[in-house]
Amino acid sequence: MHRFQYYKVASCTPDVFIGDPDANKKEILNIIHSLDSDTQLAVFPELCISGYTCQDLFYEDILLKRSKQVLIELSYEIPENLAVVLGLPLVIQNKLYNCAAFVFNHKILGIYVKTYIPMYNEFYEKRWFSSSKDLDTDSICLDGQIVPVSNKILFKDTTTDAVTGIEICEDLWVTIPMSSYHALAGANILVNPSASNDVIAKKEYRTGLILNQSARSYAAYIYSSCGKEESTSDLVFSGHDLICENGSLLKEGVNEKFIIGEIDIQHLMHDRIHFKTSMEECMEDYIIVEYESKPYSSIQCTRSFNPYPFVPKDTKKRIERCMDILHIQAQGLATRLKKIHCDQVVIGISGGLDSTLALLVCNEAYKINGYDNSGIHAITMPGFGTTNRTRSNAQILMDLLHVSSEEISIVSGVNQHFKDIHHDPCVHDITYENAQARQRTYILMDLANKYNGIVVGTGDLSELALGWCTYNGDHMSMYAVNASVPKTLVRFIVESYALKDETLSEVLLDICDTPVSPELLPPDASGKIAQKTEEVLGSYDLHDFFLYHMLRYHEEPLKIYESCLLAFKDIKKETIQKAIHTFYHRFFTQQFKRNCMPDGIKVGSICFSPRGDWRMPSDASSNLWKQQLKDI
Repeated sequence: MHRFQYYKVASCTPDVFIGDPDANKKEILNIIHSLDSDTQLAVFPELCISGYTCQDLFYEDILLKRSKQVLIELSYEIPENLAVVLGLPLVIQNKLYNCAAFVFNHKILGIYVKTYIPMYNEFYEKRWFSSSKDLDTDSICLDGQIVPVSNKILFKDTTTDAVTGIEICEDLWVTIPMSSYHALAGANILVNPSASNDVIAKKEYRTGLILNQSARSYAAYIYSSCGKEESTSDLVFSGHDLICENGSLLKEGVNEKFIIGEIDIQHLMHDRIHFKTSMEECMEDYIIVEYESKPYSSIQCTRSFNPYPFVPKDTKKRIERCMDILHIQAQGLATRLKKIHCDQVVIGISGGLDSTLALLVCNEAYKINGYDNSGIHAITMPGFGTTNRTRSNAQILMDLLHVSSEEISIVSGVNQHFKDIHHDPCVHDITYENAQARQRTYILMDLANKYNGIVVGTGDLSELALGWCTYNGDHMSMYAVNASVPKTLVRFIVESYALKDETLSEVLLDICDTPVSPELLPPDASGKIAQKTEEVLGSYDLHDFFLYHMLRYHEEPLKIYESCLLAFKDIKKETIQKAIHTFYHRFFTQQFKRNCMPDGIKVGSICFSPRGDWRMPSDASSNLWKQQLKDI
């Protein structure tokens, strides 16, 4: 695929030879030459050139001198266009420091010096090493070059916008990690050459620590730890490598030579722009070392792309998430009813997914408030396209929930309306469809007046994105409980409820299996649904994928398209092409419906409320997006 702003990184754990820099050099180079040729950054463990467990050998002048010389030799032998972070002991003005060098294109661009030196339990580093707080210089001479040295140093690739900040092992485990300061100074790639030993439960704690740090910093975090070849006199080292991105684990390895991952810098930059309160503090006195890499035009992407980004993959987590969402929806409606002193709601029930979820929300809200379900007025309004399957499922569901149910046919009312507006009912156009949707809303609104209640809306997030709703028809309500729930998630919430409630299970699962349809066109000859939404719009699976990547990360169309090809490998390219053109066309032309949508509960990261998450002019030009789509 195109490179976009994917930045390929490696976390490496070489076999270590304690006190033998030359053998370590050979091992480091072997790993480097095994990496993908387009890798842009490789991180090696703490003190990897000398070995971490040298103990009092760190006093040996021969080891210190040879370690420094090996760093210089490595800087010449590392292939071009690959940045490498290497750990080693360095003497600076009569003190020994635990350091990490940043090497690129045969130059040592800078040295990070460890700040927090552990001296507790199994750690004894202060016996040998000083803290960066003791530094009284900001540069040293290496190989005839003046090299910056600091604990406040960043390395900026002007080609990719990757800004790398280094912290070493213990620097992460303190109250305010050094990487927090790095992030505030602009680092979006945080790396940690480490020597972390294995004890019971430490792996889980370490992983959580790194994931949380990457999330709060809106950064990638590459963690590289030395492995089992370090001295086992008293400890076993973890060889635990991690590549994380903004709270998500991309890759993990234990005692592997290396792991590879692609960081999406565009995602990180977007979140820093969007969630800007986290980045308001500005760190001063930082050394920024700039370098220029050669751009790569393409990438063999190993990232996994979840085809259902709104839905957790793990079944247990998915059910928990779905029930949490349903509770948020129900709590929102319960609170609204309580505050307006109302115990009556009116809701249109079609036997489809959206109205089923909305009715379940009403049921749960009434439980929360202790209201009688007779106050839920569920109305079925069969029309020209209503099938026996949906009609039957609607009635069964209403009966099982013990709500007040009523059937009101819209046929005669709509036919009268056709006469009034001089429309031929044999012409099944948009007028034919929308007249039915508005008639239903008209009935619901007047019933709400009659019962002194409110109309609960049933439309979902995906329909709002595509404008697949009738303006001032099913588009309108007094409280829209599904407004931020995408279609793919609606199905799973209903399915999860079915697993929870045996009484409702059979009817809910049949509703989940029913084709998505507004049922505004007559059924086929066998009485089955003829108007299937996804045959017109394309799959909601695809549209929800487009929606997530556009609205969560504001990715460009080409990137979304190529990611979609990787996520849906079994779907034909032509099908995805058609769907993404439909998505962008409808998204831009239907904003006027979103600009006047009713109140509704936000349950996830994406919401279209013009009062909150999404503000867009109804007449915005789509030319820029459509121009890129022409190349797809």
